[in-house]
Amino acid sequence: MKDGHTTLDEYGQDLDQLAEGDRVGVMRTSNGVLHMYVNGVDQGAASTNIPSKVWAVVDMYGKCAQVTIVDDTNREVAAISNELVSESMALASNELTNDKLVFHDRHGTLIKLSSNRRVAERRRPLDEFNNGVVMTNRPLRDNELFEIRLERLVDKWSGSIEVGITTHNPNILDFPATMTNMRSGTIMMSGSGILTNGKGTRRQYGDFNLDELQEGDKIGLIRKANGTLHYYINDIDQGVAATKVPQTVWGVVDLYGMAVKVTVLEGLSQSSQDDNLVNRMTSLFRHPRTFDNEIAHGENVISLSSIDRLQFHTRCGIHATVINNQRTAHRPNAFDDFNNAVVVTQRILRPGEMFEVVIDKMVDKWAGSIEIGVTTHSPVELEFPSTMTNVRSGTWMMTGNGVMRNGTTILEEYGQNLDRLKAGDHVGVLRKDDGVLHFFVNGIDQGPAASNVPANIYGVIDLYGQAAQATIVDPTTDFGNFGLSDIDFGSDELRFHPRHGQNAIISADGKTASRPSARGEFNDAIVMSNRPLADHELFEVCIDKMVERWSGSIEAGVTLVSPEDIDFPSTMTDIAFDTWLLSGSSVMQDGSTIRNGYRLDLDSLRVGSRVGMMRCSDETLHYYLDGVDQGVACSDVPPGLYAVIDLYGQCAQVTITSGQQNSISHSNNVILTEPEPTLVSPSCSEMTHRFSRCAGKNIEIRNGGTTACRVRSYDQALVFSCDPIKAEEIFEVRVDSISNKWAGSLQVGLTTLAISDSTSFAILPSQATDLKAKATWVVTGSEVQKNGGVVKENYGPSLDRLSLGSRIGVKRSADGNMHLLVNGEDVGVAANNIPKNVFAIIDLYGRIDGVSITSNISADLIGSSVVTSVAMPLETASQVQLLSDEELRFTSEFHDNCGKNISCKNDNQTAERISSYNQGLVFSAKPLPQNHLFQVKIDRINSKWTSSLVIGVVGFSPEKWTPPSSALNIKKPSWLFHADSVYDCGTKVKGNCGINLDALTVGQMVGVKIDQYSMLHLVVDGEDRGAVFRDLPSICYAIVDLYGQCEQVTLMSLDRDVAADFPIPSTEDREKADKEDGQKEKLNLRQSNPNPTILPNCEILNVCSRFKAMLGLPEAFFTSEVSSCYCENCSKIRGDNLYSRKGEPPKDYALPFGWCKFNLRMPLKTDGQGVHDKWHIGFHGTKPGFIRRLLDSGDLLTSSKSLVGGVTSRPLSGHFDEKNKPEELLDIHKQTSEVFLTM
Repeated sequence: MKDGHTTLDEYGQDLDQLAEGDRVGVMRTSNGVLHMYVNGVDQGAASTNIPSKVWAVVDMYGKCAQVTIVDDTNREVAAISNELVSESMALASNELTNDKLVFHDRHGTLIKLSSNRRVAERRRPLDEFNNGVVMTNRPLRDNELFEIRLERLVDKWSGSIEVGITTHNPNILDFPATMTNMRSGTIMMSGSGILTNGKGTRRQYGDFNLDELQEGDKIGLIRKANGTLHYYINDIDQGVAATKVPQTVWGVVDLYGMAVKVTVLEGLSQSSQDDNLVNRMTSLFRHPRTFDNEIAHGENVISLSSIDRLQFHTRCGIHATVINNQRTAHRPNAFDDFNNAVVVTQRILRPGEMFEVVIDKMVDKWAGSIEIGVTTHSPVELEFPSTMTNVRSGTWMMTGNGVMRNGTTILEEYGQNLDRLKAGDHVGVLRKDDGVLHFFVNGIDQGPAASNVPANIYGVIDLYGQAAQATIVDPTTDFGNFGLSDIDFGSDELRFHPRHGQNAIISADGKTASRPSARGEFNDAIVMSNRPLADHELFEVCIDKMVERWSGSIEAGVTLVSPEDIDFPSTMTDIAFDTWLLSGSSVMQDGSTIRNGYRLDLDSLRVGSRVGMMRCSDETLHYYLDGVDQGVACSDVPPGLYAVIDLYGQCAQVTITSGQQNSISHSNNVILTEPEPTLVSPSCSEMTHRFSRCAGKNIEIRNGGTTACRVRSYDQALVFSCDPIKAEEIFEVRVDSISNKWAGSLQVGLTTLAISDSTSFAILPSQATDLKAKATWVVTGSEVQKNGGVVKENYGPSLDRLSLGSRIGVKRSADGNMHLLVNGEDVGVAANNIPKNVFAIIDLYGRIDGVSITSNISADLIGSSVVTSVAMPLETASQVQLLSDEELRFTSEFHDNCGKNISCKNDNQTAERISSYNQGLVFSAKPLPQNHLFQVKIDRINSKWTSSLVIGVVGFSPEKWTPPSSALNIKKPSWLFHADSVYDCGTKVKGNCGINLDALTVGQMVGVKIDQYSMLHLVVDGEDRGAVFRDLPSICYAIVDLYGQCEQVTLMSLDRDVAADFPIPSTEDREKADKEDGQKEKLNLRQSNPNPTILPNCEILNVCSRFKAMLGLPEAFFTSEVSSCYCENCSKIRGDNLYSRKGEPPKDYALPFGWCKFNLRMPLKTDGQGVHDKWHIGFHGTKPGFIRRLLDSGDLLTSSKSLVGGVTSRPLSGHFDEKNKPEELLDIHKQTSEVFLTM
């Protein structure tokens, strides 16, 4: 506690548990850190910034009745060592810099400095908001980080901290009220923009707004040696803020508005001197030492002596053994046992000491793998559990890609998945001085995993599942490039160079580059070729992996700078000399755009796409997409260029494909065909599928993952789709080669087994039908099997009859059914209740030993949308009634974060612009579910202004984002409708779209909707204007800009959305047949309750809806009630019985299974007759050509009525007619023409 307030909830041993004879102590180190000791054991740093003159205090509270001061010389050597190590580090630091960065003693009039000028605070923060400027005590060095931490904010003023640099010397500066008043030599970051000499030079910079930062956030800046200024927010580089910055500059902080107090952090310089300091500090941590019993008095030199290295304790789990001088732990019977192999270090980890192991041996029999962490339990006292995740106290473990504390998951998705590690991979854990726990995989920090971890902890590993043996890594090992020592990077074969960006790693014999923490880091992953490219030499890579979290993607280019000489920046666009690159569709030279709208857009590439570059002898640079030349990108390009790839944003992994041969070996027993080239024009469909690199052991994956070949035997040839199959997405392959040596044939289906490129093939069975660990549906021959058991026989044409060139595909429909397609023809439903996130599985069994992928995204998705467009109103009706749980929880309201001229009222249902004509952005409070119509009604128009409302969606959360003045100024992912045009990320992509939003008037409604195919629709007054944008991200927020004339809008509820989607025809739209006896019919505006148990996108209903549309019947004949489907799936959901009863007296009738019902509007003459309650139910069959006559007349046709063209309706054979009818009707109703129905 400090000043009566708790600062650490969990720290060290509990003093309430001490007994008589126990010792407890306190020590302030020379650098102002407070340490507590229990029985001579340091409990770690308890507090910092302790003043130099403090008194010790003891409170004999409660049970404690007497204490005695212990002689200081009796303290244990181990307790002294931590203090002396800290002193040694301070001495090492002072050797290099005697003038640490602190604040200058001259500052603004309201500033108070403390803690040796490391802390600056603005006095009277509730009365004054400015005069809080502070500067550094000296100029910043090149590549030196000046970083501060926000300690205190007040919620009274607008605006907040401003940070920057200035050329003005604080010794002679007349400090202004705010630094933005300076008109020379000053660059400041204010809000989310950059101000130079008081004028805005960049309106939107980086991903953070300084006005939105919270207490504890960090802000830093670096002037790099090349004269560029970079800001760092919470250690994240925001990119170049300014160029050509003078060399002599001071750091400056303006404690403005909400910002009250900051602390200078001890940042590390990026210069070589500071690198030496880092190495020395790391050496101190990684080479722990104890001190001799005698210390040389009067000198600053400390005598150190070595101690034993970190080892495993010999006491461990019953299935584990410690060997190799206690440096290695292994599970001897790894093929028989998978658990009870917990091993703990023999001593407590020292401050800043990493516990790291290398996996020596793995077995393929089990699931799961190594688990690593820390525990407060001593190996002598611990009752070793079967697995360490069962320990319920004092334990933090990383397991899979999650983190658990005391057996409870605290992080579900964290870092790289340990279950995918291989022999030779490294994994480690480190507790930092601030009590934060970090895990490391192959030397790469996975980020903070837990906080407030106590100091006295042991390292622990669990040799679980596949992990059979691990050895402690010596801390002096270089972790920079695992597995690269044996690669000859000087060879002529193109590889990636071992020097690269800090977030990239090289693997697969130098052929693959990846960004392991792709979901946590988006930049600092530049890789280069190992040698310059020759003229007309193609450098090509295949995109192996992408993540959807970021915007932007791969950047590719060439540079004259050698990888040995380059100082890798965070992104390629920061390379300011001798570099030509393609970023998106923009060609750049030396960091500046020289051409826009190049034919190839790198941001549109997908997994499996191949992108290459080539310098030709005419000094032109060409780019290639999937082998197709995209034309000249730039000219006058010199020779001797290195290829450069930036694994930026969404692009997480690439593999070099240049020079690979796509041939298939011949044998006498194999019939072969050469696969067609997979070159795709940029204007044609892009490949969306590829095979996972996890495949059966007899499989070779070729052509960038689009071809699979069985190279031996007849089985062990399973292949999978690289990614899960989306709804209505077809995964199709073509038979390329057949071997008549074997019997049997291809097997295809879907599986819930999660597959990735790093999954071991050892878990795969020999055949698809033997895959029983996870739910798997496979079509083999003409049978459908689930987990090896037959669920359907004689399903369709036998797959044993496939021939060369045959195409076979599989898809999961939106209603959860699996369909098989042979040569493009749907064979029908093969299996039901298929879950989401299933992978396609193909078994190249028997005769079939080579296939290639033929499916593509545009043909699949566009085709399916065209098929269903005819029945769109009916499908949408079903979907509105069948809202998912997410949609039912979705309540339409505006987000609290909005434009500064917006006032939200009516429980955030109404948005009003209260001044000016702009700054009127509002967002939906939550992401839009699929098929949810977000709709607003225009309440007020002001003709004083021009232009009007803008509506659309954005692909990011508005939570901590400052809205710009207009929606069209948004440069982040956004898709907008304005006037009669559409905009993508602020750029107009299409005009003259038919509807003009500027012409909307009061009372009209406009909305947006994202359908199940991730396509964006515009809806005006209930009329869907069709899909405009496709491939939208999964998380989108609606946005409305109350711009110009539009001053107020109100959200429409879900009920209004439904009514708008399905309006009842007006009287003017009705034909004469809708009127009786010259009297106009009063419309029944009452909406009947639609059946909420119809499958969304039911295929039977879709087919019937299209048939109904083909008849051309006026919609006025039908009610707006949702149609009923009696197919097998829909009937099962409702639990329909075969028969039902209705009428007076009640009589049974059979439900029309296999049919769909479209509700007709009842004539006025039926009012009061109790049609729905008293009449019996019957069914009348007729031909399509008779339907319009029936509807026009309002009566069913008797057997004697003539139709158009002289055709007479006749009953079918065996049915009742005028001559053949039941006896009870012979003498009655003789003057009536009966119509006989099927009951």
